[in-house]
Amino acid sequence: MAMGSFNSQQHQMPTAEINMTPLVDVMLVLLIIFIITAPLMTHSVPVDLPRAASTPTPEKPMTLQVSINAENQIFVGSEAVDRSILETKFREAVAKDANVEMHLKADRSTRYESVAETMSAARRAGLTKIGFVTQPGSDAL
Repeated sequence: MAMGSFNSQQHQMPTAEINMTPLVDVMLVLLIIFIITAPLMTHSVPVDLPRAASTPTPEKPMTLQVSINAENQIFVGSEAVDRSILETKFREAVAKDANVEMHLKADRSTRYESVAETMSAARRAGLTKIGFVTQPGSDAL
């Protein structure tokens, strides 16, 4: 039985249907690959490892607490230090531990010059790890 159409041209128009056969073929191949490889992922080699008991020894570097108050006085720990012997204090700390860290606390109203002089004295003494200690503000973003 012949089907007729109202199209007077003799060639057929392309259809707008999705061919599902290649998609199903690819999905079946992937499914088979995953079925084969899944048991291999959980397979492990049995190894009898030796047992040893030890405690880790964390080596925390020495910290040097340096504070500068509002009157530009410098404190190393809780001891007030004169600016003239500040560099020798830093050298003594570096001699005790080469990886010493300096934590610098400065008052809000401290002059920048005092902070810069303290940092340069620490750098001349060989301190390479200098950190600034601050308090988080309430308007922090």
